[in-house]
Amino acid sequence: MAAASSAGGGNRSKALELLRTLPRVSLANLRPNDGARHRERRRGRGRYGGRKSGRGHKGQRQRGTRPRLGFEGGQTPFYLVIPKYGYNEGHSLRRQYQPLSLKRLQYLIDLGRVDPTQPIDLTQLVNARGVTIQPLKRDYGVQLVEEGANIFATKINIEVQMASELAIAAVEKNGGVITTAFYDPRSLGVLCKPVPFFLRGQPIPKRMLPPEDLVRYYTDPINRGYLADPSKIPEARRELSKKYGYVLPDITKDELFQMLSTRKDPRQIFFGLAPGWVVNLSEKKILKPTDEKLLKYYSS
Repeated sequence: MAAASSAGGGNRSKALELLRTLPRVSLANLRPNDGARHRERRRGRGRYGGRKSGRGHKGQRQRGTRPRLGFEGGQTPFYLVIPKYGYNEGHSLRRQYQPLSLKRLQYLIDLGRVDPTQPIDLTQLVNARGVTIQPLKRDYGVQLVEEGANIFATKINIEVQMASELAIAAVEKNGGVITTAFYDPRSLGVLCKPVPFFLRGQPIPKRMLPPEDLVRYYTDPINRGYLADPSKIPEARRELSKKYGYVLPDITKDELFQMLSTRKDPRQIFFGLAPGWVVNLSEKKILKPTDEKLLKYYSS
């Protein structure tokens, strides 16, 4: 053991001695590795590729007059022969939802990036680098998927935009609460990046209502929609627990019941901040409107 340590010390001293003798790296002694750079071949200059200059014999390839990509010699090209199908209609306007698995969510909670004792929405998920939302690229939020449902074991109050049935069951099995809510692109941008918005000194806008094709989803208690009848959600929770065979915890007797029962207003973007308020970060103040017209406009 001592011989090995002495050999290691000798190698270390040799390396240090070599570093002391080598010159310092500067622009004067930097050069590429041997063989990394080759001399450029000048075409059409005698022995450096004369005669045809590496372009072959006569034709479009030699003269550089090749047709555009997709040209088929005058016949009807392939992209015009194939008819258009309906499933491609409106593909550039379809809403996209970034997937967030329960496994990833549990990982963020275990690392301490997400605080389960506080309500969780897109602001916490984006700040924890759990998801990346780009509203300008047709992202409309997060879809909670069931991957890792068997290992998820945290009581949370989370708000997402879409959720699968098994993911809802996994959250409620541990005594948690889940809500699906819609955000328009402007509200989504404010929710994902609140600090740049607050620095602009603008009032918090109202959240828009969902479009017509999403009203049915967000008014259905099975999906835990934020526009659903609150009296029908407990029955939907019991039906889901019977379907998957687990005992539904009673959250009314939980010590975190106040946190678990916290929900946003349909027009509200942030927890604890109403539409129309102005957040001054430099002075750490919140300015609230007092004009009756503004209060009426920002009211839900």
